[in-house]
Amino acid sequence: MALDLETREQLLETVRRFVRETCVPLEAKVAEEDRVPDDVIAQMRELGLFGLSIPVEYGGLGLTMEEEVLVAMELGHTSPAFRSVIGTNVGIGSQGVVMFGNDAQKREWLPRLASGEVVSSFCLTEPGAGSDAASLKTTAIRDGDDYVVNGTKRFITNANRAGMFTLMARSDPQRKGASGISAFIVPAGTPGIHVGKPEKKMGQQGAHISDVVFENARVPAHLRLGGEGEGFKVAMQVLDRGRLHISGVCVGVAERLIGEAVAYAREREQFGQKIGEFQLVQAMLADSKTEAYAARCMVLDAAKRRDAGESVTMEAACAKYFASEMVGRVADRAVQIFGGAGYVADYGIERFYRDVRIFRIYEGTSQVQQLVIARNLLKGD
Repeated sequence: MALDLETREQLLETVRRFVRETCVPLEAKVAEEDRVPDDVIAQMRELGLFGLSIPVEYGGLGLTMEEEVLVAMELGHTSPAFRSVIGTNVGIGSQGVVMFGNDAQKREWLPRLASGEVVSSFCLTEPGAGSDAASLKTTAIRDGDDYVVNGTKRFITNANRAGMFTLMARSDPQRKGASGISAFIVPAGTPGIHVGKPEKKMGQQGAHISDVVFENARVPAHLRLGGEGEGFKVAMQVLDRGRLHISGVCVGVAERLIGEAVAYAREREQFGQKIGEFQLVQAMLADSKTEAYAARCMVLDAAKRRDAGESVTMEAACAKYFASEMVGRVADRAVQIFGGAGYVADYGIERFYRDVRIFRIYEGTSQVQQLVIARNLLKGD
């Protein structure tokens, strides 16, 4: 159930203050040390940010999709590494349990995910299966009351901190494609699980991704999510919500960058006048504002449709495609407006330029979004 307007505004103002007063001053430190401080994570727990999308009866805030993307937009006003701390608990790491978990699974895991006591990760991507997720090779073979899991997952967000993995694995190796895949809750302490070192990345220092290797890891059958062979369905429904969340973050980052570019254009002088007085600089600002506004409208419209019970697979793909490409263009223009200052680390613009590049890749690349959109159009629904 949606929050009343006053409560919603109080929540957004609280997140806004946390972002601007706590996170923004620490951006350079987080990037340099490649970690979000423990006391900041503790504040996130206290604010309930780990449980934004988890139902109230399990200790979460139970936000609607519209409310969640509004919070995501606020979180986007600082380095994406901060949002990544809670991102998997809010999205792909928890929503499989919310949507497909049975009562026992929900009681066991959702309160701990909502409080941040347990961090979740989503294990789908593999060395040979990224955009083509249905070709994954990791197996989960039934053996009595357990499934025995073998395989490697790649680029798994928060794996080094995870207490639980939502795993997609092939439970029927004889069936190719999506139909042979099942979903599982896998406690991180399960024998046979090995988490690799965090990868060195282009951007988003402080947010970590690692390989997760399963070697004869035994997962009790009662931890399977949904029916056998329903794993791909679980993954796709989880990604619909996740794509809208990421789209909201993209809008927030774009708005932050536009604010920085406007402030710089008002101060910087060349040829005896503020650079904001030059029409070509104004054009870059205008293009950025227009695209960010369009993305905001798209994301909120798709979120409202989802809250109304509509299927929004195509709309979520549209929003994710446009918003992630948009923020890349906005970041590029921000560097251009700042000129040489945009290329050096002191102003932080070059860091955002690197940070936003991943938005066009994870939770489905731009090309995958195009395919989703086109296929839905051609189906004629």
